Amino acid sequence: MHKRVLVTGGAGFLGSHLCERLVEAGHDVLCVDNFFTGTRRNISHLLDNRRFELLRHDVTFPLYVEVDEIFNLACPASPVHYQFDPVQTTKTSVMGVINMLGLAKRVKAKLLQASTSEVYGDPSVHPQPEEYWGNVNPVGLRSCYDEGKRCAETLVFDYVRQHKLAAKVIRIFNTYGPRMHPNDGRVVSNFVVQALTGKDITLYGDGSQTRSFCYVDDLVEGMIRMMATGRETTGPINIGNPNEFTIRELAELVLELTDSKSKLIFEALPSDDPKQRQPDILKAREILKWEPTIALRDGLVRTIKYFSELLSRGDLPHDIKANRQL
Repeated sequence: MHKRVLVTGGAGFLGSHLCERLVEAGHDVLCVDNFFTGTRRNISHLLDNRRFELLRHDVTFPLYVEVDEIFNLACPASPVHYQFDPVQTTKTSVMGVINMLGLAKRVKAKLLQASTSEVYGDPSVHPQPEEYWGNVNPVGLRSCYDEGKRCAETLVFDYVRQHKLAAKVIRIFNTYGPRMHPNDGRVVSNFVVQALTGKDITLYGDGSQTRSFCYVDDLVEGMIRMMATGRETTGPINIGNPNEFTIRELAELVLELTDSKSKLIFEALPSDDPKQRQPDILKAREILKWEPTIALRDGLVRTIKYFSELLSRGDLPHDIKANRQL
């Protein structure tokens, strides 16, 4: 069925892939972005499509449009970006979702809120099921993002209970793929860019902390399936890859796939850096009939190809910083 779909943060890494998928499915897509972390390059191939429309807008201000569905993805999602202006980060999560929930209520649209595994903090339960309340530092450097997303979830469920809104929440775990920002501090983009440019690959701590990496196409499929569920399915539901890797294993695989001579160097572990991060996806399997299908090696090959092309065109910044690893 043809729908009018709003994607906030639509020019970002995840948002651009979602917009592309929705346009391919025959929907009219309104991509909203303030271009703080998103780029026009991510959606340039869609600009001439009659089903795609781009609007520069900050979700901390109300938006008045007519749509059937809202995917609320707007918020910087890496420490480098969300710590640049932490007050604005919290405002984007909280005021942004208030504005999108208000819009959904006015036009009777269905809303999907993109939350994050960061709501679990540095987890004491492993892997993390949706019932786990988390272990978050409310006053730390990461709390502008962690607590902003936790508050956004609260608002969604209050709108569901109080206003009978058709809204739902997914918690996104580490996702990677083409169109990642080359200098956003995420571990996959850090390692790939460092390897391709011959720089040392920076690991924090001893590299034994673990992450689970979901390829972007799998993540988008999970989002679409969640939005397609009925009113009774509100979530939260974890969307991520349950296969766990140490940071060092990831670095060594990147070195192998890029045939790089870069060396591994080790620095102190950042504050509040989670030691483990792995989703329990039982609910996604049972409710959405979803699980990831793309192996880390295959996804990395596609991601490395994307960054190699950026590098060959000179689109990468010269000074690639090794930042905190999400």
